[in-house]
Amino acid sequence: MTEWAVLGTAFHAPSPDRLEVLENALIVIGADGAIARVEGHGQSVENFRQAGRLTELGPRQYLIPGLVDCHIHAPQWPQLGKALDVPLERWLQDYTFKLEARYADEGYARAMYSDLVATLLANGTTTAVYFATLHLPATQILAEICLDQGQRALIGRVAMDDPGQCPDTYRDPSAALAIEETRRFIDFVKALPGNDRDLIEPVITPRFIPACTDELLQGLGDLASETGCAIQTHCSESDWEHGYVMDRCGKTDAAALADFGLMTRRTLLAHGNHVTKADRDLIRDKGAAIAHCPLSNAYFADAVLPVRTCLDHGVHVALGTDIAGGASPSLFDSARMAVTMSRMLETGVDPARPREARGTPGRRIDFVAAFHLATAAGGVALDLPIGLFRPGYRFDALVIDASAAGSNLRLYAEDGPSDIVQKIICNASPANVAKVWVDGKLVRS
Repeated sequence: MTEWAVLGTAFHAPSPDRLEVLENALIVIGADGAIARVEGHGQSVENFRQAGRLTELGPRQYLIPGLVDCHIHAPQWPQLGKALDVPLERWLQDYTFKLEARYADEGYARAMYSDLVATLLANGTTTAVYFATLHLPATQILAEICLDQGQRALIGRVAMDDPGQCPDTYRDPSAALAIEETRRFIDFVKALPGNDRDLIEPVITPRFIPACTDELLQGLGDLASETGCAIQTHCSESDWEHGYVMDRCGKTDAAALADFGLMTRRTLLAHGNHVTKADRDLIRDKGAAIAHCPLSNAYFADAVLPVRTCLDHGVHVALGTDIAGGASPSLFDSARMAVTMSRMLETGVDPARPREARGTPGRRIDFVAAFHLATAAGGVALDLPIGLFRPGYRFDALVIDASAAGSNLRLYAEDGPSDIVQKIICNASPANVAKVWVDGKLVRS
């Protein structure tokens, strides 16, 4: 396939404080799925048009980068919107582990995972970072489904072997087996037919410190050093988790993970609500990232991640839905909630307290920062060239159609480019996602 191009107005956010408008831009995509160049309207447009290799955006259609969801529990898809009224430790033991155990049934896994990936693509999620289950065959099925449907995905076979925190019906019988099956999944993905561009990547995935013995954590750290694979785990999500690790390890989650060799440039730490200043220093210095999941934090975290504090501290932060702790598959919803939570953190919520003592000044983020967190920041967190319309970046993109029937997105003549982006962040739904490209390939229209 030769070069082709998209013509129209595109938006991206290279930093939390900068929105760029590419008006009437010609984005040229190479046969390798990467952006070759970005041009203004000129003779190239007519050349691509005559060759039948031009996609032209219609009136009230806009191009944005594909959304990057940095924290999803794929097997929890059937649980979305259920059991959100109990504490995290009960939610896991009474509901979640029982559901995840069902993925020993490969037919069940295929049905649930196929529906999940299709739904996320319909919501504009072009890159997904998945926790799977401890079942190797089901995790391999998830990798095959993502590749077949064209979604960029980082997938981890979950490791969890501590009999004190994991039920007998759903845990690894030994650290050695969990490490060996993690290695086998890495080898499976590297040999996956059709994955020549590494659209699917394996991720080393200790569930979190409370679910893993020291032997398992150290073994996975050694495996990460050997293979160079990305790592994902939970970190200081709730008071319970944070306190448990302090009691067991005598140090914070972040410090313990670093000591086990699990804190690298490609480590993704889900939540991080209770990380300390010293933890932020460590995460920044290691180049790791926090996956901020504002919707699930409202149910399980006992706190709000101070996103602006983390950004000001130089910590990489991106967004996640945390399906099913977060009750929406839409990263647009996560972006909205990230703004809302930051405003509540800044202003406070207790009307019984004086206004000047109610909140934490200077902690808000705005829609531009949220747009950045949902796109370019995901690329930074994963150390992948995605999330921006620049030469060399992979062409993962969405067409947002503001004229789509059945949506809440409304635009008027007085709306300028900044207004349009804000309205997209605040109101876009799957109805507005008219086309989805991943790695230069149209995967949904």
